[in-house]
Amino acid sequence: MPDLAAFDALDSFFQNEWQRDVPEAIRVAATDISKRYGSAVSGVLFYGSCLRTGEIEDKILDFYIIVDSYREAYDKRWLAAANKLIPPNVFYCEVEHEGLTVRSKYAVLSLEDLEYRCSQKCLNVSVWARFCQPCLLMIPKTEIVSTRIRNAISNAALTMIAHILPVCSETRASKDLWVTAFEHTYASEVRSEPDGKGLEIYELDSDRYDRLTPLLLKQLGSETLDTERKQPARWPLIKNRVQWFFRRMNGKFVSLARLIKASMTFDGGIDYLAWKIGRHSGVKIEVTEKMRKRPVLSGITLFWNLRRKGAFK
Repeated sequence: MPDLAAFDALDSFFQNEWQRDVPEAIRVAATDISKRYGSAVSGVLFYGSCLRTGEIEDKILDFYIIVDSYREAYDKRWLAAANKLIPPNVFYCEVEHEGLTVRSKYAVLSLEDLEYRCSQKCLNVSVWARFCQPCLLMIPKTEIVSTRIRNAISNAALTMIAHILPVCSETRASKDLWVTAFEHTYASEVRSEPDGKGLEIYELDSDRYDRLTPLLLKQLGSETLDTERKQPARWPLIKNRVQWFFRRMNGKFVSLARLIKASMTFDGGIDYLAWKIGRHSGVKIEVTEKMRKRPVLSGITLFWNLRRKGAFK
């Protein structure tokens, strides 16, 4: 029987977390983006470094636009098809607010896809690994939609910890769980972050993760470390390693496919990717007009060249 008290405690955690305030410029950007998709918008999820720091000048805000369906969200059918086939689609936009240019990168994902990709059924790590970190729901369509999105975010955190518990079979310490989890999920994507990123992410919000961990463990029925967990059976360990192997393979392939797709759907995609990679890895990229005219071919070539230089893991 589900532990309703544990469920309510976890739900309250995210309800309280979503009460935080953000600068008006962020709300202006979220509203401007949501207007592009009209009544199809279920809500806007704000996340990333700008959420943690509140700094927006010379930064790029990160949003997920949650929509009812891709067909409703797009005028062009090929964009809806691309979003369904390899979600999410990623775009860039700018809006002026009180003399400041507010830059944003946003991804479009259906509510149904959000719920699935935050669940333990989803092999790909990118959505549940992202939303176990701090986020904020803005402009929810209805209270029912708000509850569904909050449940999905709760599931993202549960999925993250559930998948890493077999790896951390001898500890339930919050720091160990989250750092190991972030290291495994970063290794399951094409990322340009340096070594130690998992520890950095944990330390940025260590109090938050330390408060969240016991709620997740209780919900998963894994609050304590007993003798059986100290000496886990051989088969579950092998099974878990195989699962993480397939998550890594899936993540690398899907990340590459998304990079190639972004070069077609993302205005200024090649320029943004060059900036993003250079910022995180230190590998400088000179973007030429030829690359901008042939973004798909350039994206594939750029990926392999950068991999040789160590920009990706």
